[in-house]
Amino acid sequence: MKVGIMSFAHMHAYSYASSLEQLPDVELTAIYDTLDERGREAATRYNCSFFNDMEKFLAQDMEAVIICSENAKHCEMVVAAAKAGKHILCEKPIAVSVEEAEEMIAVCKQHDVMLQTAFPVRFSEPIQQLKSYVDSGAIGEILSFRTTNRGQNPGGWFIDSALSGGGAVFDHTVHMVDIMRWLSGQEVKEVTAEVDTFFHEGDIDDAGLLTLTFQGGIIASHDASWSRTPNYPIWGDVTIEVIGTEGTVSVDAFKEYVRIYNKDGERPVENAFFGNDMDLGLVEDFIKSIREKQPPSITGYDGLKAMEVGIAAYKSSKLGRIVKI
Repeated sequence: MKVGIMSFAHMHAYSYASSLEQLPDVELTAIYDTLDERGREAATRYNCSFFNDMEKFLAQDMEAVIICSENAKHCEMVVAAAKAGKHILCEKPIAVSVEEAEEMIAVCKQHDVMLQTAFPVRFSEPIQQLKSYVDSGAIGEILSFRTTNRGQNPGGWFIDSALSGGGAVFDHTVHMVDIMRWLSGQEVKEVTAEVDTFFHEGDIDDAGLLTLTFQGGIIASHDASWSRTPNYPIWGDVTIEVIGTEGTVSVDAFKEYVRIYNKDGERPVENAFFGNDMDLGLVEDFIKSIREKQPPSITGYDGLKAMEVGIAAYKSSKLGRIVKI
């Protein structure tokens, strides 16, 4: 199977490209990017063709594309790829507005191509164990969630709202909303949020506290931030606590590492990761769905519903009240 990547703006493009290289009978055949230097460097690194013309790129012999552009460019690229008959894995947040996400979903359906949202946290081994545990009924009926996603400020286009659609709350809410929807089978109906900037200069948000109410009555809290400093031992965290009628279970998706303390050097702590590669799991699942002609495990609609909560959080913080979805 031949696959192309559209833009290396998002850092996940590199791990997705490396994942493609690890899969049997899969070839990363072409890269498209709006920035020549970035695209050519990636094409050299992964030994494939580079295009700065989207139409010429999409005319190549490929079954699928992975889109890792700035968030504001997702819609344009998804629509063009769908019209070219390519199956699509799109980085999150899927779009910067509900209208764009709905257009993307509709165009992919019209042209009979798959649209999968890139939520790799579903493929974390601790999160998958949590899913099995919840599905088994071991903790009874879910009453509430407590979640966090606190990482480092990526800088660049991520702090340009015209390209990103929002800051830490937009970037770091969608992952955990998707996991909560996946675990509960329920949609968020109300959002209350406080959004602000504490850790960096500039206007874009780098912290937020959200309270969510689900249709079935589940209450959830979410802490989204870019609060981790550059010298923090690991990138950040992805944690979830599930409180049920029969018990409680807590998971940290990034705790699969051995911590090594050194007496020399400026950085006293190193982390040797031993867990599974969730990005590889995501890409492998995407390729498998195409080959087996199955619907994607994470749909464009999943991406829309998670993004919707981030948008509602900004509205709630601005208005100072509960926002209904």
